[in-house]
Amino acid sequence: MVVLMTASLFAAGAIFGSFLNVLIHRLPKGESIVRPPSACPECGHRIMPWDNVPIVSYLMLGGRCRHCKAAISSRYLVVEILAGLVPALLLWRYGLGREALVLCLLSYVLIVVSFIDLDLKIIPDRVTLPGIAAGLIVAPLLGLTTFGGSLLGAVVGGGALYLIAVVGEAAFGKESMGGGDIKLAAMLGAFLGWQAVLLLLFAAFLMGAVTGIIAATATRGSGWDHSMPFGPFIAIGAFVATIWGDTILAWYGMLF
Repeated sequence: MVVLMTASLFAAGAIFGSFLNVLIHRLPKGESIVRPPSACPECGHRIMPWDNVPIVSYLMLGGRCRHCKAAISSRYLVVEILAGLVPALLLWRYGLGREALVLCLLSYVLIVVSFIDLDLKIIPDRVTLPGIAAGLIVAPLLGLTTFGGSLLGAVVGGGALYLIAVVGEAAFGKESMGGGDIKLAAMLGAFLGWQAVLLLLFAAFLMGAVTGIIAATATRGSGWDHSMPFGPFIAIGAFVATIWGDTILAWYGMLF
């Protein structure tokens, strides 16, 4: 029964992943997310339903448009797989319930902003600002945290990155943390509370530092400016805090 439920949630999540790909492509352009129907960006041919089956269609077509044979970005496949894994992992961690549903939707928002950030190095305000307000309302109602914990989480998350941005700009004379990252951290703090947002930021900076060192070493002498979008690291940190946060905080508490 558990295997069947997990497989069903993965399939449903992958289907929703197709919609996430639409959001990633259209939100930054201010385009409608409903119309027109999806089409190949190269030849403009409308994508038929049988060519839009999550994961399966991409593999069957070899990652190419059926009509013009232009390559389709592997991002579409990755997003659909991630969207399938999210509810399956949350089922394992939280079981079925409102808490898992909210965290699943929050994870989907993080997938969207992460890939937009990777593509364009922006995190749209139209996602994060309503998200902060939603977190302040939804998190206390569902018992994810208290209203005070939600408000403090937003202040701590956004404030920590704002402080880094101010200090970094004063020290290096250039922007070291984008406004979108600050608002994203505030949104996550509103949903998860101050303890979880500190944990996710620690995880994000740790992963960012390791990735930066590896990238700098691999691209030495290539003229790379060493700038990386930080939104994906925040998103991964949030998922770590969501799935393993209680275990990590309990282990940390035992040390002291």
